Amino acid sequence: MKPVIIDMLRAHLLIASLTAVGVEVVLCLALPVLPVPEAFFDSTSFRLFALAVIVGGVAVAREFAQDAFYSALQRDFVTPAGVGNASVALAPDCPRRWLVVLHLRLTGRPFVLAGH
Repeated sequence: MKPVIIDMLRAHLLIASLTAVGVEVVLCLALPVLPVPEAFFDSTSFRLFALAVIVGGVAVAREFAQDAFYSALQRDFVTPAGVGNASVALAPDCPRRWLVVLHLRLTGRPFVLAGH
């Protein structure tokens, strides 16, 4: 597999994992107060709900990262890195730099982190 595809998959799996951890934390905190039988968590409907939440979390994270990228592009924090090259350079003072990097990793676009 190409390194770009591996990087894209890793970024998506990272978001999915963090979303799943968030759901688990919320459920662990809410479980003592909710009158839900334990058998509910083994049901197909709960598994489908959990899958939908994870997919939705990935979609929301992609949207936030894309918005951060386009905002950075408008404010000249992201510039083309070379002539005829698809890679971009990301300024060190970009306020939402981690989201811009996430977007670049999710889309498989090559990038260079500008020096400090």
